[in-house]
Amino acid sequence: MMYPKIPLAQSIIEICQQKGVQHIVISPGSRNAPLTIGFTNNPFFKCYSIADERCAAFFALGIAQQIQKPVAVVCTSGSAVLNYYPAVAEAFYSQIPLVVISADRPQNKIDIGDGQTIRQENVLGNHSLYNANLREDTSAENDNHIQMALHVAVTQKGPVHINAPFEEPLYETVSELQVNPEIIEFITEDEHFSLGNNTKETWNKATKKLVLVGELFPNSVEQKYLDILANDPSVVVLTEKTSNLHHPSFIDQIDTLITPFSEDDFKTFQPKILLTFGGMVVSKRIKAFLRKYKPTHHWHVDTLRAYDTFGALTNHFEVAINPFFKELLEVNSVESNYKSNIAEIWKDRVVKHQAYSKQIPFSDFKVFDFICQNIPANIQLQVSNSSAIRYLQLFDLDKSVQVFCNRGTSGIDGSTSTAIGAALVSDLPTMLITGDISFLYDSNALWNNYIPKNFKIILLNNSGGGIFRILPGHQETETFNTYFETSHQLNASHLAKMYGLDYFEANDEITLQQQYSAFLNQNEKPSILEVFTPEKENNWILLAFFRELK
Repeated sequence: MMYPKIPLAQSIIEICQQKGVQHIVISPGSRNAPLTIGFTNNPFFKCYSIADERCAAFFALGIAQQIQKPVAVVCTSGSAVLNYYPAVAEAFYSQIPLVVISADRPQNKIDIGDGQTIRQENVLGNHSLYNANLREDTSAENDNHIQMALHVAVTQKGPVHINAPFEEPLYETVSELQVNPEIIEFITEDEHFSLGNNTKETWNKATKKLVLVGELFPNSVEQKYLDILANDPSVVVLTEKTSNLHHPSFIDQIDTLITPFSEDDFKTFQPKILLTFGGMVVSKRIKAFLRKYKPTHHWHVDTLRAYDTFGALTNHFEVAINPFFKELLEVNSVESNYKSNIAEIWKDRVVKHQAYSKQIPFSDFKVFDFICQNIPANIQLQVSNSSAIRYLQLFDLDKSVQVFCNRGTSGIDGSTSTAIGAALVSDLPTMLITGDISFLYDSNALWNNYIPKNFKIILLNNSGGGIFRILPGHQETETFNTYFETSHQLNASHLAKMYGLDYFEANDEITLQQQYSAFLNQNEKPSILEVFTPEKENNWILLAFFRELK
């Protein structure tokens, strides 16, 4: 086997193999040549070449999102590592194990005018859970830092940074390993969890309990616990599409439910206990409601973190959700009309929603209604941020569809790259729904050789950042159109041609129906369906929807 001659590179590669880090995303460069040579010449590793470092990091994030194991990204020295930062921040807030391995100049070459050199140590420090600043020579201390970084990535579910200085020559190889790092077996004791009687008694006596579920990996909660919650008359369960949690009595269209509420409705809905688990919540309206009408108790369940999102956090239970429910939930429940009252309101919402959807003209709202009704079962659905994920919350979706979105930082950067990385390792066909600004911003995501043939992109092009039209401050001025909405007349047809994707387009309901069918049936090449919607009408159609619900 071929190994890099530099012992430090050998140690990094050997430890990654011993610790089971198999997926390695590499951006071409010279300073990282020892790592590239070592990883690509070892059959244990699955290596990918992604030239754009920002895309590379989100591509790796998508893989890690799906396999729920550490994935490494490897880059050269200088500004390359800075391009990883958006994905690092996303991994930090979404609790995804991303391992950044950056090659560096030796310490004596920093700040002397050497090319492609910056201060790389701790450069990701604000959002990296561990920073392994290695020294140039091999040592037990270096080996311990590398292993600790990988351990932290797994146990604390987040990004870590390994910075490795290499001196030239960089491309020399040897046929035998020169290192034998001592592998540390980290021992983590499973702590027994038990819930105090006071907590159980508080839960059992409360007649208004609201369970709000954020982003979750599919099948995270045992069905028996969902059934108990669903059958408790004192419990209302609100989920989102990214919660991947389903039961006929759960409501997954939060904004549709609560936007028309009056002040009296909000007071009636105000819970005594708010129980939250999962990642970030999309709905701004539920956050505003709970910040104003605070629960007496807010309990958050997570093994690692608890954000005081509503300014009312009273307990953080540091345990996984299933052991928590095992302790908390009993079949017996208190008498309450909390669930039944909301169920009646929800029935009315559904009727008005259906009536409104039938009467509106072609628009973003109409397109999402069509897509959600006609999306294939048993697929992985990746969704970009901004308007796309918010529209998706408003419609029914087949329960077999798994939904993912980069909600850690809610940025538009990297959605396509993440989706392609996720598609590569998923057993399910993958579809991305994205807006035009997000797609154009991450167009380099298509610059790789790993896009599956059945990967599909639905691109809604409304000629700009349409979400700004429904936010406070919208005015039809040159400043708004240029600097907020970012108006444009671009389309994806030339990008599709350049990167070898099949291209379909639709401009109205008839062409959408026709093109959508052809788009779904194309599985020989990845494909894009670009749907053009009216720039000026989308906002009032959406806002009118919420008015019609009252």
